[in-house]
Order: sequence, then structure tokens, then C-alpha cells
Amino acid sequence: MITIKHLSKRFTNPDNTVVEVLKDVNCEIQRGEVISIIGPSGTGKSTFLRAINLLDPPTGGEIIFNGENILDKGYPVSKLRQKMGMVFQSFNLFDHLNILDNITFAPIKLRNLPREQAEEEAMTLLRKVGMSEKTSAMPSDLSGGQKQRVAIARCLAMHPEVILFDEPTSALDPTMVGEVLSVMRQLAAEGMTMLIVTHEMKFARDVSTRIFFMNEGIIYEDGTPRQVFENPVHSATKAFVQRIHKLVFEVDSPDYDMYDVHSQIGRFCNKYNIAAKRDAADRIIDIMSSSVMASLHPYTLRLTHSEQTDVTAVDYMKENVSGSFLADTDSQAASAVRTLCKEVVEERTSRGFRVKFIL
Repeated sequence: MITIKHLSKRFTNPDNTVVEVLKDVNCEIQRGEVISIIGPSGTGKSTFLRAINLLDPPTGGEIIFNGENILDKGYPVSKLRQKMGMVFQSFNLFDHLNILDNITFAPIKLRNLPREQAEEEAMTLLRKVGMSEKTSAMPSDLSGGQKQRVAIARCLAMHPEVILFDEPTSALDPTMVGEVLSVMRQLAAEGMTMLIVTHEMKFARDVSTRIFFMNEGIIYEDGTPRQVFENPVHSATKAFVQRIHKLVFEVDSPDYDMYDVHSQIGRFCNKYNIAAKRDAADRIIDIMSSSVMASLHPYTLRLTHSEQTDVTAVDYMKENVSGSFLADTDSQAASAVRTLCKEVVEERTSRGFRVKFIL
């Protein structure tokens, strides 16, 4: 369906320095594939999508789409845009048009559909994304998740053969991410060809047929989700997919600002889309700080989250002790924290003893 050969993209800065964002990108994309493009920020992921759709025309290389090189002089870009849709992180809805008109605008103008037929198709698509009751609403009346679902419906209205998603959830409140990913899961199940730049590792692992790990302007690794996430070939890929996000607090006295701890935990949970685990984390910390750890200052408190395994944990580390401080506390507090987690891991370390609560 799409063959990309030696694709490159360079930008010239105002001071005439040249930045090569894409260096030598090569890949084959088959019909029906769902490819998630992951990697560190600034490695060319979004530029790659925009180059494929000619929003940022490449500097060199070839893009063969359905047997035609779309970089050939004279290739009709409007033809490409009808077959290759794009969903942006910033939605890009027409602010002056209501939701129904946002969907019907392109089919009427570009596909030459009669308004009645365009509106009928639009209603089918809005029902598909759960937005059929918002036809008269303006974009300003919608939440971020609702806007993105409308943007997906607008893209589908052109009957694309492939859809490019450029970080479709990055601008959303964490509570709204799920509704957009649900629509994308449905499209994947229906066989839509999709290329998705995403930081949602669990989604990428669950839904994709292939993963592109981009680094330094190239596709550094290309494989199935199982291969890339569980047995990556390159050390850079392994470091990226196995990264663990963490918050660390050195609690040195009973006067430590626990209000700030809870505030930072809330932001952490929202950032990594684990808001459902926040309440348990907060309650464990409240119980531990007021009873178990009350006389054990100083100690280290950590909140960790692994995107690869989707495991979140609250753990306490106390130096220069050889046994579990959880076992030494009153049974009521110990029982309470155990009911708030899936598992408690108690282990000696080279520095002391750690108790970890798996949420």
C-alpha cells in the first residue's frame, strides 16, 4: 500500500544552520496494518507523518502510495488528502461551523455529495463515535475528548484508505483519553490502516500489528509489539520501553509537607493516565505516614509507574534496618494498607529494608 524509500527532511534555521530531522527512513506499510510510532521527543515522529501526507514535503526520497510516487511533480495533492486522512493533536475543527457542518464540509466540497447524502453519512459517523446528540453544538461547547472524536468522524467522512494520527491524545485531559482510544480501537478492529504517533504505550502494545521505534531521525527498530516491548534488539529501544517513571521524596521529619506530596502524586497520576490508582496511593501514604512510619524518620518514599508492564507501586525504604517495619506496627494499620493494594513486597536491600505496595 505504502512504500517509503530513503525519506529525508531538512529544515534551515533563521541563522542558516541546517537540521536534518529525517535522515534515511525506509519501510513498507500493508493495507489493514496498525502501526504505532514511538520514541523520545524530537526524533522526527510527527515530521514523518507530516511528510507522508505532504504537509511538510520531504527533502528527498520516495513515497509510493498505491503504485504512484506522490513526490513526482504534478501529483495531485488533493487526491492524496482524500485517500490519506489525518487527525491532529490540536483537533483543527472549524470553530465557526457546528459539528454537523464540520463533518459535511469536505464531502460536499471535495466529494461533490448532495447535502442530504452528506448529512446522512455524517450522522452515521457521529453515532459511530458517540457524538450524534451534538450535531448543533459548536466546537467551543465540547470537551477535548469530544472534539477529537468529532475530528475522527470528520476524517472518516472522506472515506480514507489510511489515517495518520499525530499524538491524538496528548492535548487531552487524562480523564478523556480513554474515550478517544476506544474509538481508535474500534477502527483497528474494523481493519482501518492506521499510523499512530503515540505516547500511550499500553494502547500501542495492545492494538498495533507493528511498532516503529524512531530515534535520531530513522526507524531504529521495526517489529511486532511483543518483539519490540519484550525482546528489543537495540539498547536504545530497550531503555525507552522499559523506562520507569518515578517520584521520590526524602521524608526527614514529622513536619515534612505531606500536602505537597499528595499534590505531586495527583499530577503524576494524571500525567501517566493512572488517575484510577491515585486514591489507593493517597490512602496508603496517609496510613503509613501517620502510623507505621511516624517514628522512623528519615525514610524514602517513592511512587513508580512502568509503562511497559502497567505496574504502579508505592514503596518505602528505611536504611540500616534488617527487618520489615510493616510487621512491627499495629495489626490494624498493617491490615488496612494491605487491603488497598494487589500485593505487598517486603525485601532486604543493600542499604536497609523496602516495603512495596503494588497498586
